[in-house]
Amino acid sequence: KGQTWTLGALLNALLLYSGNDVAVAIAEHIGGTEEAFVQMMNERAKELMAYNTHYCNPHGLHEDDHYTTAYDIYLIFQKCIQDERFVNIINQDACTVSYRNADGSTAQTTFHATNYYAKGEATPPDNVTIIGGKTGTTKGAGNCLILLTKDSSGNPYISIIMGAGSKPLLYQDMTSMLS
Repeated sequence: KGQTWTLGALLNALLLYSGNDVAVAIAEHIGGTEEAFVQMMNERAKELMAYNTHYCNPHGLHEDDHYTTAYDIYLIFQKCIQDERFVNIINQDACTVSYRNADGSTAQTTFHATNYYAKGEATPPDNVTIIGGKTGTTKGAGNCLILLTKDSSGNPYISIIMGAGSKPLLYQDMTSMLS
């Protein structure tokens, strides 16, 4: 309470580290309330033709009426990667950000990517360059991952695995798909 963060620092925490509290802070800042921001999210999803998506919260934790599809996630991610700032964030293995405490002092913290490829815990195929991606895990959704990659010719690809039973299986499946 009382800390001041830039939106850029919050986005790094959200996209690299999956900070659910950060999603709430961003929602309240942009939308005024979580509910207003979620309404904005649902409207934007429809604009992107993600018709099989309905958000109930800004962070993605389970709620019965909170759902999406792999195709809708693809549509949303495809729009996100058109912004170079987004790509720069998801391309990092880690990011150190500064913030101001309530007493006016500054502090720093480092966020590390949750993506096993970025962490060096999974190895992509030789002919694939991982640009970046986003992980997500809940009991209902299982282990999920969306990646932006390039092949040896520089062609970009978006790959999605949803519902994997474990992190190792998620990365085994993704590596197989990328191969």
